[in-house]
Amino acid sequence: MKSKKVPYGALEVICGCMFSGKSTELIRRIEVSRTAGQKVQVFNSILDKRYAKRGIATHDAKKMDAVNVERAQDILDLTAADTDVVALDEVNFFTNEVVSVAQELAHRGKRVICCGLDLDYLGMPFESTARLLAVADDVVKLSARCTKCGKPARRTNRLADVKSRIYVGGAQDYDARCVDCFNAPKN
Repeated sequence: MKSKKVPYGALEVICGCMFSGKSTELIRRIEVSRTAGQKVQVFNSILDKRYAKRGIATHDAKKMDAVNVERAQDILDLTAADTDVVALDEVNFFTNEVVSVAQELAHRGKRVICCGLDLDYLGMPFESTARLLAVADDVVKLSARCTKCGKPARRTNRLADVKSRIYVGGAQDYDARCVDCFNAPKN
């Protein structure tokens, strides 16, 4: 007897610079799905401990429970068979493995919503996010407002004097800049 093929779900990506409302949009989509009676599981990188030790949070302190994982691969084992929607926050903190994980979940019939920064503080693409954008069924790229001139901001400017690519911080460490006001450090 042949097993019935599960229809492909969907792969959505929400991206942009810091303070553009990415996590707010992710939480909104989660709430809409739950209101519709869908089972949703939410995951975040274990690196993100800015506003909640276990979960996701916006810069304006809206929080939602989530399972924090070290590796994207762990999400496959933790996703229940009857889950309709899988939400992944801070995909830029994961390795490229997150792409195959998101695709596998979509092939299992899940709606997968990925959220994260598209560019680092140097204006260089996060490879995991870039690869997700390439295979996504739907992409939303959000912008903030430049803290210098007020134009649409699509870059994240690091204020903290830290040179490592991954530095988890908030409003005291970063601000949003338009392309004209963005002054990436030269390395």
